[in-house]
Amino acid sequence: MTTGQLILVSAPSGAGKTSLVKAALERDAQLAVSVSHTTRPKRATETDGVNYHFVAAAAFGTMVADGDFLEHAQVFDHQYGTSKQEVDTLRARGKDVILEIDWQGADQIRQLNAQAVSVFILPPSVDVLRKRLEKRGQDSEQVIVRRLAEAQLEMSQAHRYHYIVVNDDFDVALGEIQSILHAGRLRSEAQIANNDVVRAILSAT
Repeated sequence: MTTGQLILVSAPSGAGKTSLVKAALERDAQLAVSVSHTTRPKRATETDGVNYHFVAAAAFGTMVADGDFLEHAQVFDHQYGTSKQEVDTLRARGKDVILEIDWQGADQIRQLNAQAVSVFILPPSVDVLRKRLEKRGQDSEQVIVRRLAEAQLEMSQAHRYHYIVVNDDFDVALGEIQSILHAGRLRSEAQIANNDVVRAILSAT
C-alpha cells in the first residue's frame, strides 16, 4: 500500500471550502480529514473534535514548542495548527488526507512536502463573497469588512496553487475536486503499489 496523498485546500472565508470538503468526504471512503487545533472559541453549531480541536492558548503554545504541528499560523486573532501525528497516521493507512488550510499554512507544508497537492477555491466574485458572509449571520459588519480585506490578500496567492476551482455551481466545483483526487490516484507509483492488474502486467514485461 502506498502512502496516501496530502491535499491542501485553501480559500477566503465564505468561498464554500468547508461545504465542499464535507461533501467530498461523504462521497469518498478513501478520503480523510485531519481535524485542526485552534484557540478560537467554539461556535454553537460546532463540535469539539469534529470541526476543530478547541484548545486554550497556553496548550497550543506547548504543542508548538514540542513540535507537534505540521504547520501553524495566526488567522485574525486566533491560532490554528495541523497535527503531524494525525496526518502521518492517516496517510500510512493509505488514506488521502485533505487539509482545510490558509495560505500561510500551505506555504509551511509545501516547504516540508513538495509532493503535497494544493487546491485554491475562489468565489465567482467579491460581491458574491460578501453576500455569502452576510447570509451566514455569524459576523458583525465590522468583521465582514475585515474578512473581505483579508480575502483580497488570500486570493492574491491563488496562482501559487496547483489547481484553482471556482465555486459558482456547487456540484460542478465538487466534481472538479473529485477529479483532482482521482487523477492523483492514477499516478504510476500509486497504481503500481495498489493495483494488482497493473503489477501483473508490468511484471510480465
